[in-house]
Amino acid sequence: MRKVKLKNEKELTIRKAILYDAEKLVQYKKVIGSESDFLTFGENEIKITIEKEQQNIQAINSRKNSLLAVALLDEEIVGLIVLRSGDKVRIKHIGEMGVTVKKAYHGLGIGSFLLQFLINWAKETGIIKKINLRVRTDNENAIKMYEKFNFKNEGVISRDFYINGKFYDSLFMGLLID
Repeated sequence: MRKVKLKNEKELTIRKAILYDAEKLVQYKKVIGSESDFLTFGENEIKITIEKEQQNIQAINSRKNSLLAVALLDEEIVGLIVLRSGDKVRIKHIGEMGVTVKKAYHGLGIGSFLLQFLINWAKETGIIKKINLRVRTDNENAIKMYEKFNFKNEGVISRDFYINGKFYDSLFMGLLID
């Protein structure tokens, strides 16, 4: 667990998700799906039950090379970060990450704090040697944040997203963990 002070002077808590978070996580995902077209899911596409979300939390956090962490202001989930890694020997050192922050809390540094939390955790595991992500090419704020943490552009995926009748390309980005 980590506590940090935000730009607005409020204290943010970042910690691994626990079963108790399941209901709030389901609601959080529904909210962010409606707030952004930069995600792989949109409004009304989150159909997960609380029980299934509890299973998801257990499955991710029971693995030594995967993480689901939440950012909390008071008891409200305002951000999350996830790293999913494989269980096969040849790929268990690589994780695919995603990070989200509620729109009302953009610009406070929450995404950066979540990313730093993940990178520190990855180094501590001794297992994770590379973090991968994919981001829409027009999501300039996210790309700048990833570059600030030394993620490198590893290629473009054409027509990766299809939203409201339009295709969008994505960047593959990666960070080596040593």
